[in-house]
Amino acid sequence: MAKAQPASEIDWNDLGFDYMDLPYRFLAHYENGKWDEGGLTEDSTLHISEGSTALHYGQADFEGLKAYRTKDGSIQLFRPDQNAKRMHNSCERLLMPAFPEDKFVEAVKAVVKANADYVPPYGTGGTLYLRPLMIGVGGNIGVHPAQEYIFTIFAMPVGAYYKGGMTPTNYVTSDYDRAAHKGTGQSKVGGNYAASLLPGDEAHKQGYSDVIYLDPVNHQTIEEVGSANFFGITKDDEFITPKSPSILPSITKFSLLWLAENRLGLKATQGVVDIDDLDKFKEAGACGTAAVISPIGSLTHHGKKHVFYSETEVGPTIKKLYDTLTGIQFGDVEAPEGWIQKVEV
Repeated sequence: MAKAQPASEIDWNDLGFDYMDLPYRFLAHYENGKWDEGGLTEDSTLHISEGSTALHYGQADFEGLKAYRTKDGSIQLFRPDQNAKRMHNSCERLLMPAFPEDKFVEAVKAVVKANADYVPPYGTGGTLYLRPLMIGVGGNIGVHPAQEYIFTIFAMPVGAYYKGGMTPTNYVTSDYDRAAHKGTGQSKVGGNYAASLLPGDEAHKQGYSDVIYLDPVNHQTIEEVGSANFFGITKDDEFITPKSPSILPSITKFSLLWLAENRLGLKATQGVVDIDDLDKFKEAGACGTAAVISPIGSLTHHGKKHVFYSETEVGPTIKKLYDTLTGIQFGDVEAPEGWIQKVEV
């Protein structure tokens, strides 16, 4: 694997969402019942046994977060403690030893600092995307938890999700289930994403951006949008996002819930979103780390197409939410206490 080109040679305005082999990443090992101190390494290849549980039984989880360059040239993180907490919960679900949450944040900062030249300049819309990852390794073959684990964090610069500005796209409901209510839907584990590839591919072939999954019991209420969380703005100015035991607890979603109520003055709730009750929404969107917000232009269910605000223009409330949240992330809008952590370079 060739190393990434020098940061000085990168066209920051022409970045996609692609893997790059940056100079440094963090690596720690769990053996004999404890984690070692871990540290930075230049080796981008994980050396694992063919018997690793991650390969056979899916004992693996991950996270995704970003580092942002502010107008004054400094670098900051957005709520990394929440990523640490969510990964801890994912590890518990898979019987993996959670990496200590405080050391998780320290390791994230170490990776950002070591690769600081690759944090895109302010104004390009680009960010440094970080991928914490944990896998079960070692010589295993029975269906039981591994005795050894690897925790790593690597990074790459990624471009602005919307190069020409936010644009609504169209979605379709899926007959597939994303996850069972008492399964692993609330955890950020690889199996959830592997299962989503086929439904997503079928939707793309039909001309849709992605699928919207309904509840796995009755196929009646909205759960997730592809690999993102759904939300809607009602005609009564209420921000509603689905509540379900199989939905991933999105850090972006919970941030938007708070901002909708405390900065935009909306009523913000988690509740049931019935697929037959879409008329109450004037705007709808999907939210997650990559795009922050993806406006939903239309949703097709059993051949019936429902258009929200517009298929070509972004609704005003979604625009305000997007501008407020990204403003906080890039340091242009005052952040709620504890949401921003600086990286000392």
